[in-house]
Amino acid sequence: MMFLSHLISGISLGSIYAIIALGYTMVYGIAKMLNFAHGDVIMVGAYICFFATMRYGMPPILGVLLSMIVCTLLGMVIDRLAYKPLRQAPALAVLITAIGMSYFLQNAAQLMWSSNPKVFTSVVGNGAVKIFDGQLSITYVTIVTIIVCVIIMAGLVFFVNKTRTGKSMRAVSEDKAAAQLMGISVNRTISLTFAIGSALAAIAGVLLCSAYPTLTPTTGAMPGIKAFTAAVFGGIGSIPGALIGGILLGIIEIFAKAYISTQLSDAIVFAVLIVVLVVRPTGLLGKKISEKV
Repeated sequence: MMFLSHLISGISLGSIYAIIALGYTMVYGIAKMLNFAHGDVIMVGAYICFFATMRYGMPPILGVLLSMIVCTLLGMVIDRLAYKPLRQAPALAVLITAIGMSYFLQNAAQLMWSSNPKVFTSVVGNGAVKIFDGQLSITYVTIVTIIVCVIIMAGLVFFVNKTRTGKSMRAVSEDKAAAQLMGISVNRTISLTFAIGSALAAIAGVLLCSAYPTLTPTTGAMPGIKAFTAAVFGGIGSIPGALIGGILLGIIEIFAKAYISTQLSDAIVFAVLIVVLVVRPTGLLGKKISEKV
C-alpha cells in the first residue's frame, strides 16, 4: 500500500512539474528561447494568491483567477521589455537576459514581501479521501492537482491543434519568416505564448504551495529547474512530452526519496536525465530536425 501511496504522490508532484514545463516547452517551441524567469513567475503567482486570500479575504477561486491575471500580464511585460528587443540576438544574449530577469524577480519579491517564509493555506482544503478501509489516504490537493493537469493538457492540445490562433503558433514555430509572409504577427504570437505559459505558471504556483505550504521569494527556483528538466526529458517543444516528462520526473523523485535517500533524490533525478539524453538526445518525444547548410 505504501508503494501505491508513493506512486500517487509522484504523479501529483509530476503533474505540477508538467504544468510548469508546458510554459518552458511552449516558449521554446515557438520562440526558440529558454525563459529561465519562468520559475519566478510561479513564485509571483503564489504570492498574489496568498495575499488575495489571506490578507484581503478573497475566496480561493478569485485568488487563483487574480493570480492568473497578474502573471499573464507579467509574462507579457517580461516578453515586451526583456525578450522582444532580442528577437534577432544570439542565443547567449537571450539566455543571460533570462537569468538576469530571474534574479530581478527574486530580489523584487524579497523587497516587496521580505524573505521571511509565509505559511500558504491550501486553496482546496486540507481534507483527504480514504480508500481500502482507510489504508490509503489521498489528499484533496493531490486529486485536484492531477485533475487540473489533465484538463490543462487536453485543453492546450485542442487549442494548439484546432484553433486559428493555435495554428498560427504552430506556423511561427515552423518558420517565422514564412508565417510573417502569410500575415501572421510573429511578435503578437510569441507574446500570447508568454501570456499562456505565465497563466499556467500561476496555477502551478498555487498548487505547489498548497501541497508544500512554505512560501519564500525562492519558492519557484528549484521547481522551475526541475520542470525545465522535465521538458527536456520529455522532448522540449512537445506538449505531450512535457506531460510525460513531468509525471516521470515526479515519480522518480518521490521513489528516490522513499527508497534511496532524501538527500540524493535531486542528484538521482538529474542523473536519470543525463542517461536519457545520452541514449536519446532529443528526449522521449522530441523529433530530430535536420538542417541544410
